[in-house]
Amino acid sequence: MRLFLTIISLFLATLLSAAEPSTRTHYPLNDSWRFSIMSEGRFEPEVVSLPHSWSLDGIEQATAYYQRQIRIPDEFRGKRLFLRFGGVSDIATLFVNGSYVTEHAGPYTAFTVEITDKVRYGETNSIRVVVSNNHHSGMLPISTDYDLYGGIYRDVELIVTNRNIISPTFYSSDGVFVVQKDVKESRVSGTVKVHVSTLDAGNHPVMVRFVGVDGYEVKSYTTKTEKSVKDHLLELPFSIDYPELWSPEHPYLYTVEVYLGDIAKPSDVVRFKTGFRSVTIGDDNRLCINGKSVDVCGVNLAHDRKGCGMALTESHLLEDLSDIREMGATALRSVIGPHLPTLYNECDKEGMMVWIDSPFARNSVLFADICYYPTMQYRNNGFEQLREVIYQNYNHPSVVMWGVFNFVSQMGDDVVCYVKELNDIAHEIDPSRPTVGCSNSDGDINFVTDLIVLRQNVGWLRGSYEDIRVWCRQLKDNKRFSELRYGVCYGEQGAIDHVADIVRRMEYDSWFRPERTNTIMHESYSSLLSEAAIFWGTWIDNMYDYASMYRPQGICYSGIVDFDHQRRKDIFYLYRALWNKSEPTYYIAERRWSNRCEEQQTIKVYCSSEPLLTVDGESVSLSAVSPVVWEAHSVRIDDESVVRLYDAAGVCRDSVTLRVDKMRVPR
Repeated sequence: MRLFLTIISLFLATLLSAAEPSTRTHYPLNDSWRFSIMSEGRFEPEVVSLPHSWSLDGIEQATAYYQRQIRIPDEFRGKRLFLRFGGVSDIATLFVNGSYVTEHAGPYTAFTVEITDKVRYGETNSIRVVVSNNHHSGMLPISTDYDLYGGIYRDVELIVTNRNIISPTFYSSDGVFVVQKDVKESRVSGTVKVHVSTLDAGNHPVMVRFVGVDGYEVKSYTTKTEKSVKDHLLELPFSIDYPELWSPEHPYLYTVEVYLGDIAKPSDVVRFKTGFRSVTIGDDNRLCINGKSVDVCGVNLAHDRKGCGMALTESHLLEDLSDIREMGATALRSVIGPHLPTLYNECDKEGMMVWIDSPFARNSVLFADICYYPTMQYRNNGFEQLREVIYQNYNHPSVVMWGVFNFVSQMGDDVVCYVKELNDIAHEIDPSRPTVGCSNSDGDINFVTDLIVLRQNVGWLRGSYEDIRVWCRQLKDNKRFSELRYGVCYGEQGAIDHVADIVRRMEYDSWFRPERTNTIMHESYSSLLSEAAIFWGTWIDNMYDYASMYRPQGICYSGIVDFDHQRRKDIFYLYRALWNKSEPTYYIAERRWSNRCEEQQTIKVYCSSEPLLTVDGESVSLSAVSPVVWEAHSVRIDDESVVRLYDAAGVCRDSVTLRVDKMRVPR
């Protein structure tokens, strides 16, 4: 009987696979766009390819025009045509053959629109997109430290489908959502929601299949659409006994296949991967996946890179994820908006936990009190963008929380009430994941979301790093705050090319941001916060330096890696030694401070186990400052000395050359 079922399953899989190619076709539209920008009387048309940002050397707020010709063959008659834009910064107004189609306001989410009744078959058609990155009081984010470069910075495609389809226009999502209601090792159950759009009358069969990694069908369910409704929602209850659960250690993925129409020749097919897991917070304030606590060592991930702005490719993001993985981080945060789906697909496969923000944010540098306009247009835009964020990323098991706000101010209008409304929407759409906010202020705003991350920077511009101990004690002793489910976020600026002999307290208005000052902050915070052990997660702000028009030199240097995403700062290896348990770290710190003024020096290294250090071939003693930070004091450096670091087997793992210039004035 088992053999018979296996044969039937394989036969059905082959039949369905053979039928799929005729369902919908994706045509990339990334080349041959004519681009022009109207700014101060300039009109400079040029041909560009997507993804594209027009502001790479300083942000230019402007209105630009993208236009492209596309021939729609006569064979497409009877089909349905859609345009999908992966991301436009910030407001896009779409015209096809001169006719208005839609407007989309939001820099980080996709939008899809049907153009079937706008095109001329057998002819060349015109697509025009008017794009603006000007400040707009009716669109989030009003205030952000992250530059909005302007442009169609993600892919555009034409989607051609049959008449009866699973909707691609429902918040530009899969149109299918696997809602997990009860997740246990013995059984997982929930509902599959399918948004259907049918032009032909009648009942259309719908099949949902769950397929394991071995290609075998685990479960399947069938239903039919309603006769007289064009766009409607179908809900199919499902359950799977003894499922393979997704977790960071075991990122198991099921393939979900949804077929609309005759199973032998479906009119549409949607396929994606998902995983089953529960996300909770334990009594000890630890984040739990499937009831088991996990270490959340996270980094914030911005949306740009030197030389390409926001126009990041899939390969860029996979390189970034490789850096994050090597450092040993277990989680990443997409700050104020989602990245490309490719990033989350890879996180699904690798077991990397993800926090995705909505764009409700405040600039931490200028206009810090202006982040909320209590107008209906602004409020609705925030609601709409939050829905897009959630629906477009709903089926990714790696996404374990939804971000509702970031650093918003409580001054002026009642922003807390708006945060509550956003939080309610997130819970209504997806009760299976907790909501989270990042806060750098006291007050009621910290008590809205399920989780809160408290941003801290004591010791940077005020106080000392030892004040972290006092702050942690106050969190535990304060009755109201002790009830919070809190994590912590920290990070300040340190430019990789800013070298200083003397480490001083940072001055607010100074353009000089020495890497060593930033390094000492991270050494202190990582040690003191680990000692406190009261947070459900630690988040470093940021993984990479990013462009910010409000900062001196137009860059925020808070990254662990430089803006080019290539040069790693000392703190990369600090966290690698702390977090990466599978690969040892051997690194000589302060290496860019290679030209020093004194013969007697302290040599600092980061190692995950006790190392051996030599200077010009002579061994020097090391003392442990913290579990991974080691120092050799009163080391004599000649005019030029070679410092080498060895592992326990006597293999040289790192080396630097240090020089002494007694005539140079320390700075």
